Amino acid sequence: MKQFDHEKLKVYQEAIRFVSWLNIILVNIKKERSPVPLTEIVNQQDRASISIVLNIAEGNGRRQMKQRIKFFDDARGSATECAACPDILVAKGILPIDEIKDGKVLLLSVVSMLSRLIGYFENKFSLDEDSADYHPNSDEEVGEEVGDEAGDEAGDEVG
Repeated sequence: MKQFDHEKLKVYQEAIRFVSWLNIILVNIKKERSPVPLTEIVNQQDRASISIVLNIAEGNGRRQMKQRIKFFDDARGSATECAACPDILVAKGILPIDEIKDGKVLLLSVVSMLSRLIGYFENKFSLDEDSADYHPNSDEEVGEEVGDEAGDEAGDEVG
């Protein structure tokens, strides 16, 4: 079976594992202990975990570096938000700390991979920007100095 590109990413696969882990935790919380204020935290955690996965998929499908970085950064933000929600559940006495360790390990892995992806694309993007010659001179002088080099570089990127 063919896969989408985002499905091949380890960070996507780890994020899906986290959603599966979280689903078991949330189902148990809803069954066993469902005070009304807890519903907000549970719903927020569920939405944030879904956001991680969707932003990774959408970001990986983007061609423009700035957009790709933005979606990966949004995914990282949702992952760190997800890391805080179990802490709240522990602080409120809803879950014992041992129950959240596996999920936090998955999230730490996801955040680390997303941070590396963002760094990779930021470096690639800044290198692309830095490859252009910037001069404080007038536009005419810049055109004359850069000349065919700019055309050659653009042609190399297309091919």
